[in-house]
Amino acid sequence: MANNTADHPPGNSVAEGNHDGDFGVTMMELRSLMELRSGEAVNKIRDTYGDVQGICRRLKTSSIEGLSGNPNDLEKRHTAFGKNFIPPKKPKTFLQLVWEALQDVTLIILEIAAIISLGLSFYHPPGGDSEACGQVAGGVEDEGEAQAGWIEGAAILFSVIIVVLVTAFNDWSKEKQFRGLQSRIEQEQKFTVIRKGQVIQISVAEIVVGDIAQIKYGDLLPADGILIQGNDLKIDESSLTGESDQVRKSAEKDPMLLSGTHVMEGSGKMVVSAVGLNSQTGIIFTLLGAGENDEEKKVKKTKTQDGIALEIQPLKSEEAAESEEKEEAKPKAKVNQALVTKKEKSVLQGKLTRLAVQIGKAGLIMSALTVIILILYFVIDTFGIQGRTWLAECTPIYIQYFVKFLIIGVTVLVVAVPEGLPLAVTISLAYSVKKMMKDNNLVRHLDACETMGNATAICSDKTGTLTMNRMTVVQAYVGDTHYKTVPEPDIIKPETLETLVNSISINSAYTTKILPPEKEGGLPRHVGNKTECALLGLVLDMKRDYQPIRDEIPEEKFYKVYTFNSSRKSMSTVLKNADGGFRMYSKGASEIVLRKCSRILDAQGQPRVFKPKDRDEMVRKVIEPMACDGLRTICVAYRDFPAEGGEPEWDSENDILNDLTCIAVVGIEDPVRPEVPEAISKCQRAGITVRMVTGDNINTARAIATKCGILIPGEDFLCLEGKEFNQQIRNDRGEVEQERLDKVWPKLRVLARSSPTDKHTLVKGIIDSTVGETRQVVAVTGDGTNDGPALKKADVGFAMGIAGTDVAKEASDIILTDDNFTSIVKAVMWGRNVYDSISKFLQFQLTVNVVAVIVAFTGACITQDSPLKAVQMLWVNLIMDTLASLALATEPPTESLLLRKPYGRDKPLISRTMMKNILGHAVFQLVVIFTLLFAGEKLFDIDSGRNAPLHSPPSEHYTIVFNVFVMMQLFNEINARKIHGERNVFEGIYRNPIFCSVVLGTFILQIIIVQFGGKPFSCTPLNIEQWLWCVFIGVGELLWGQLISAIPTHRLKFLKEAGHGIRKEEIHEEELTEGADEIDHAEMELRRGQILWFRGLNRIQTQIKVVNAFRSSLYEGLESPESRCSIHSFMAHPEFVPLSEEEARIPTIEETGDEIDPLPSSSSGATGGGEPLGVLPLSSESSI
Repeated sequence: MANNTADHPPGNSVAEGNHDGDFGVTMMELRSLMELRSGEAVNKIRDTYGDVQGICRRLKTSSIEGLSGNPNDLEKRHTAFGKNFIPPKKPKTFLQLVWEALQDVTLIILEIAAIISLGLSFYHPPGGDSEACGQVAGGVEDEGEAQAGWIEGAAILFSVIIVVLVTAFNDWSKEKQFRGLQSRIEQEQKFTVIRKGQVIQISVAEIVVGDIAQIKYGDLLPADGILIQGNDLKIDESSLTGESDQVRKSAEKDPMLLSGTHVMEGSGKMVVSAVGLNSQTGIIFTLLGAGENDEEKKVKKTKTQDGIALEIQPLKSEEAAESEEKEEAKPKAKVNQALVTKKEKSVLQGKLTRLAVQIGKAGLIMSALTVIILILYFVIDTFGIQGRTWLAECTPIYIQYFVKFLIIGVTVLVVAVPEGLPLAVTISLAYSVKKMMKDNNLVRHLDACETMGNATAICSDKTGTLTMNRMTVVQAYVGDTHYKTVPEPDIIKPETLETLVNSISINSAYTTKILPPEKEGGLPRHVGNKTECALLGLVLDMKRDYQPIRDEIPEEKFYKVYTFNSSRKSMSTVLKNADGGFRMYSKGASEIVLRKCSRILDAQGQPRVFKPKDRDEMVRKVIEPMACDGLRTICVAYRDFPAEGGEPEWDSENDILNDLTCIAVVGIEDPVRPEVPEAISKCQRAGITVRMVTGDNINTARAIATKCGILIPGEDFLCLEGKEFNQQIRNDRGEVEQERLDKVWPKLRVLARSSPTDKHTLVKGIIDSTVGETRQVVAVTGDGTNDGPALKKADVGFAMGIAGTDVAKEASDIILTDDNFTSIVKAVMWGRNVYDSISKFLQFQLTVNVVAVIVAFTGACITQDSPLKAVQMLWVNLIMDTLASLALATEPPTESLLLRKPYGRDKPLISRTMMKNILGHAVFQLVVIFTLLFAGEKLFDIDSGRNAPLHSPPSEHYTIVFNVFVMMQLFNEINARKIHGERNVFEGIYRNPIFCSVVLGTFILQIIIVQFGGKPFSCTPLNIEQWLWCVFIGVGELLWGQLISAIPTHRLKFLKEAGHGIRKEEIHEEELTEGADEIDHAEMELRRGQILWFRGLNRIQTQIKVVNAFRSSLYEGLESPESRCSIHSFMAHPEFVPLSEEEARIPTIEETGDEIDPLPSSSSGATGGGEPLGVLPLSSESSI
């Protein structure tokens, strides 16, 4: 196979000789040709092939007709030159994923404990049954029971295997989803080639060597090629060379075009000379692959033939994102790595990591305590109180006890660590991403979906996003007359009409055309640039046809083309006349082109002088009224260069694009999408500011913004033009100043005539701004190549799937497949839903954690045996982690999510309402469990299960405890569906079939475990009455939930939040006052001296606000070194500070700096009563 030449020296290509014989040039010749640049390449082509046409002839292709598209011919080309794809890295196999899941520390400890337990259960020491070992051997008289000792170890191993398989399966399905997404992104990437003289779009993977490809502004080149003909072509080669300057390409000077580079300006035609692994990007990929390691190299050789096609560029970003996602999805043991892999973790991930670490620490301490207490109790009881001596033959039995204690300890740890968290996040995100596809959001980076829920600002393009991007000419100014509707062709002078039709037909990209409608009675299809389509539509309305004119003057006859770009805002095409003179046609934004016009065609079709005052009058009478109707105004003009003047200096653009003659000004309407105003009002209700950033005239922009509802009449909002915007935000040296920008952006709603740099400046300014309560989270839409920087800078970049260029899609996080603004609102809904799903899961998970840990701990301390056995705990862990994350993370979003403000970056994951629910339910469950544990045998009239010997059979008593525990979790799972204190927890439950099936499935499994689980699950079958009692107590959870939601949260001052985002350095006013009122409750946990010190500080702050006169003297007092070190030495040991330490921390004056002035003086709640000021410094000093 030809592909192998990527790995072999050319000497091996003898075998392929017969294929290459079909063409006049070999793959290696082309490959070495592509490594040359500019002059060298031109000389080489001239010396070896004559010219580019010579290469086309050898490749058996025609630069005008293209390839025939005959399947045999394409197959031959594949064989000789390779296919256009780069094989991806092999996905991890299921076994590798299993191995990764096994690396989890807690699981390893469990496995070891289980193996020891298994080994000991098979070892029967001689004389082990003797009295000497005391009550230790109590329950072993029954021979059958002793034989069953291995069951517990085996059951633990089995549970571990289940957990590992579930984790691995989740990872595997996630990877599969990613690959699916990847191939979907690829299939979307099409490229324009000429085959059989027809311009068609084919998918990138189908391009072969010898294809004639049309390239235009915004393309990402999919293969290497040699330029046949180009207009004003500039390429950004930074992805290969690292140099940011744009490279001019022309057939005479530098015709080499490389894959993976971006077309920044112009258009042209190239013949494809290298594809896939033989293109420049492919060669780099091969080198990267070879560098990894030798084994992979062997794999690569076999892989290259049948690898799955992966498009070049996104591979990198996707793979990177994938591995980051992987890192973060691993449990706690990998937290530090996760922190390193990504430069800035998403908001949610940051909060989750911190929360998980805190919970993990607490769990570790509890489990260690459990083990220590159990061992001490056992040792003291056996050797101290009973006074026995340690006998050699009893050792295995004692060890078996110690192993049992270790298993109980590890189980406490397993239950405490919420390893379901990463799983819940993954499931929730993956589920959302899948569903968002249906809502026309193609998510390229998983975390973008969740960031979108926090968005506070959206900077949207106008064309195509807010409007339909179906442009039509509705007004025109031709021959001194302003027509409010498109004029009939016979009203206009034939000469004028002729010039206008020629100008429009020739001076537009030939790829732009109007095709007949697909469906009978539908609208004609617009292909290519929509503004040009509107002008071509005008030609058709004038009962003329543009195609014959284009056929008569093909692109090859163009003498020079100035293509449209954002700085020029116009496009011009130069033709050479028969007499040696030149005619240039121009079109562009009316205020720019009119400034360059010195004549205008009058009613007779004759040019007359057009002075600046005429221009001002025209702007006032024609252009502004059009713009105020929301129309885009385009001016069409021409200029003749007489033959006697000689050839003009084409490179001095300012001289060429001057002295024009205006033919007409047209007003193009792009109607607002009907669903947009409703979507924008939803955003405003949801606390999201929508700003419009457009290249249009300010009047047009203002009119459209008003129609959309971005501007509300009578409100104080700013509409600025790019130039004015820059004057306001830049200082005398022309640098952007954040303070100036902060004065502008909060009120700015429309930025018109803006350049891509303005868009980037605005986005960066809003993100970096520190005005307002929280940092802004900004989403941006973009479609052009030059929107790339803004899309990358934004927290979430949306690229347009239809109108967007490849470069924009590359820089984006989410691709809008229908280019519609309403899809962005859907993305916000899904993002908020992800956030809420995680919170629901946390609320449920933490309740279980708290209860299970406390029950296991106290039970172990009082009865030397955890009431919940290791295997039972693992089952509970499985329910609450895996199954609950499935059930709660797949709640579909509702419109009500859009009725609240965004959470922002530093809102805690666990709100006070949730904390109330967690603690409230935990109290209920603990009371029930302990009542059953210590009085259950009397209530149910059964034998007590406490203090049972080592291998005794499972008791009904403990089975009931376990069963009630699980029933309470099941019903609490329904409570957990609501996190904002809503009363109706069943609302919309039928819309989530996954939730219903998980709850039912868990219930059925629980019945099977209790009735038939036997020894492995330490269960005895229960009778129907006992079952009914268990379910009844479970239902009590729902009633208790109603009771809890009736208690107003704001009354429970002692509740703390947990899981904050990373705080800003500045602490805002409301945070200060919040902290102040919460410190009183934090005081309980602090030592007396520090309390006094905190209180003193607190009061000083309050008084400073009131008595500003004391400010300077107090500053000196506070800045003194000993006072500073005392507070910091206390803060330096975070492990001794309670979980909510971030919340309770009071900023010292030095931290808050000057922000003290504006604080409301109403925080008297912080001062514990108003003692006179003089007392305060003493109380604080005395504590030091």
